[in-house]
Amino acid sequence: MSQEPSSPAASATELTGIHTVRALALDAPRAANSGHQGTAMALAPLAHVLFTRVMTYDAAEPGWPDRDRFILSAGHASILQYSMLYLTGHGLTLDDLRQFRQWGSATPGHPEAGHTAGVEVTTGPLGQGFANAVGMALAERYLRSVYGEELCNHFTYVIAGDGDLSEGVSHEAASLAGHLGLGKLIAVYDDNHISIDGPTDLALSDNAPERFSAYGWDVLELGRASEDLDALTDAFTEAKATTDRPSLIVLRTEIGFPSPTLTGHHSAHGLAFGDDEIAATKTVMNLPANESFHVPDDVLSMYRTAGSRGAEARAAWNDRLAASPSADSWRQALRQQLTFDDAEVAARFEVGASVATRKASQACVSALADANPNLIGGSADLTGNTGTEIDDVRQSAEQGTGRQIYFGIREHGMAAALVGAANHGGVVPIGGTFLVFADYMRPSVRLAAMSGARCVFVWTHDSVGVGEDGPTHQPIEQVMSLRAIPGLRVIRPADAVETVGAWRYIAETDGAVGLVLSRQGLPVLAGSRVDGVGDGAYAVVDVENPELILIGTGSEVSVCVDAAKRLATDGTAVRVISMPCWETFEERPQHERDALLDPAVPRISLEAGVTLGWDRYADVTIGIDRFGASAPGGTVLDKLGVNVENVCGAAKNLLADR
Repeated sequence: MSQEPSSPAASATELTGIHTVRALALDAPRAANSGHQGTAMALAPLAHVLFTRVMTYDAAEPGWPDRDRFILSAGHASILQYSMLYLTGHGLTLDDLRQFRQWGSATPGHPEAGHTAGVEVTTGPLGQGFANAVGMALAERYLRSVYGEELCNHFTYVIAGDGDLSEGVSHEAASLAGHLGLGKLIAVYDDNHISIDGPTDLALSDNAPERFSAYGWDVLELGRASEDLDALTDAFTEAKATTDRPSLIVLRTEIGFPSPTLTGHHSAHGLAFGDDEIAATKTVMNLPANESFHVPDDVLSMYRTAGSRGAEARAAWNDRLAASPSADSWRQALRQQLTFDDAEVAARFEVGASVATRKASQACVSALADANPNLIGGSADLTGNTGTEIDDVRQSAEQGTGRQIYFGIREHGMAAALVGAANHGGVVPIGGTFLVFADYMRPSVRLAAMSGARCVFVWTHDSVGVGEDGPTHQPIEQVMSLRAIPGLRVIRPADAVETVGAWRYIAETDGAVGLVLSRQGLPVLAGSRVDGVGDGAYAVVDVENPELILIGTGSEVSVCVDAAKRLATDGTAVRVISMPCWETFEERPQHERDALLDPAVPRISLEAGVTLGWDRYADVTIGIDRFGASAPGGTVLDKLGVNVENVCGAAKNLLADR
């Protein structure tokens, strides 16, 4: 076992620096009594090469738009990234490393975008960072094609391990990246043959290089060159020169290297290093055996010099931006702003007309696309069905300016790519599929909400109104399960006018949004409002001194309106509430919520999905707490009680009980 990274051109300071990174990867998890050190130790030479020889960045300005992007998809090895961010001067301190995985620290257990300067995406769930990188590379190519290389011309680097490439999302994303020929995407496969349970051959025997070659990637197999700095540098140089397809560098590493007893052992994956083992490993590396968080001055100076190396490139970029005729457009794109003439679109929909909200949404998307070149996206093979047609120019290996992305039947990969593109900046990505398939997307949607990624998930065919396709395609629990995700705004508009309001809200707000739309036509209601989404809930039908309040969302609001009319003939004064967005409603002051949903007035909710959760707003909840059935949509809705008769019956019983 070699004890030193080997390269003829490597300086003594470089070698000490790599071992210092390894020592920090031992010390921080030990101090926290939690973490993963083995992978970080093995990848220290790779990280050194990336941050000192390969990547273009300026640590003094981590958000410089034309920086190279670095993603640690193997997010459990976060101490590796934190160590490099500290050493290169991104703003972390040695005390931050000492606070690894502690409450309120800048160094949480897995990298979190927006929390730590220099972290591009929130990683941890394996495979997500890899798929995010595909979205980042896609956004970079689109912006480079539109604004030119003088404003956008950088690479996306991602480190992935066996776990990342085992997860299905990585397969979807890799296939898409190869098809699109994303030449500025460079992935490193840390092939250490180790998982938590033991050697990967317990469960894994596929050939990743051949698989990626079949996906259309350029594959560079370096074998056991993880300690050879020059071989690593040369591999990145070759990968950067391959411009017509993404590159995968396959690197055989030994987890826990250079531990005298735990190198290559699966226990090195997690917290296995005690004080004696740490001291012995530091002795092997010629570092002070019993000193924690030791960083030699010459090592820190070397890395700080590397961290400032990109300052000149950034200054030159700033000069080019100042001289560019596209400067204003570029800055607006980076702000991820959208302009939207909602009044013009809303005027197209007459009261009483029957319009599916997915169709109304397509009208909004078309208007937004005309006014906003930073809007990109598409669907998972359902472009026309979901109303996500943006442009007649498709994104492809030959056409980087295409805004229409055909993600194929890859819902999970699509969602993760949207998150990566949003976190890259400069674009607002949207992606559509049927609501029932939001289940495939959930891990990515959760991370979008967690990181505040500015992307829009368009989910259509939102109820058993889908009809004949049956229960496999009829969402029941999906809307409520999505509402359970903190930070995700779930909007289910009642009609075409509210759909316009949803897109107006999306244009004006940040963060992740889920837009839930109908397959079937819905009547444009006389009382619907464009600004209703911003309020979260409002009265579509109002009366003085209501005796009953009906609350609905989406297609069920019109059922509530019809039920109110029938109840009015019996002398019952009914207020009808449309609640397109729980999240925005909950942000209103309590007195405003109580004024609308008067606690003293009996209330009934109606939604064509599970009733779980509706008891916070209603005394009686009407919904569907079973799977659907195959029949025409109207029949299924009627048979399952989403109809005027059921609402009126429930109302009479409730009022009689009162």
